[in-house]
Amino acid sequence: MKDYREKIQRYIKMETALMDSIDVENLNLVINQLEAARCQGKTIYICGNGGSASTASHFVCDFNKGVSLEQEEKYKFICLNDNTPYMMAIANDIGYEQIFKIPLENKISPGDIFIGISGSGNSENVILAAEYAKKQGAIVIGLTGYDGGKLKKIATYSLHAVIDNMQIVEDIHLMMDHLMMWVLSEGSNE
Repeated sequence: MKDYREKIQRYIKMETALMDSIDVENLNLVINQLEAARCQGKTIYICGNGGSASTASHFVCDFNKGVSLEQEEKYKFICLNDNTPYMMAIANDIGYEQIFKIPLENKISPGDIFIGISGSGNSENVILAAEYAKKQGAIVIGLTGYDGGKLKKIATYSLHAVIDNMQIVEDIHLMMDHLMMWVLSEGSNE
């Protein structure tokens, strides 16, 4: 039997240190933007690739059901990576880099929110959608890791996990989802 305890402890220490470094002020601003969008009936579009795609889907579940369940005004989250046939048709006929931008065309409005999740911050399909959303007057929130890449520079608000480790970046992004859900639902009842 191999002894993985040292590696396990090292991972936990990296994760804990990153969690302790989260910019609480910026996260508070993001939560307030999301709440303003909910109260104003605005739509929140979200997307990502790979593991970030599952995080985007998870956000939609947590906000549309979890946070919204007891709310008079519900969240209107739409996950751009949840319609596989539509994405594949765009990827095949036009190009993979367009799979998130095209679904936003003639739908996203000023005051809506676009959330792009990209561990590297450089996923071209997320970048093109973020740029389009910003041009339409939407608020852009970027969830990134590593150096933040292009998405961090484009974003109105950046939730940046400052580490060069994709697994921990993805962990922190999902943890931010759960943290925001808790603050806006159970945490607010304490």
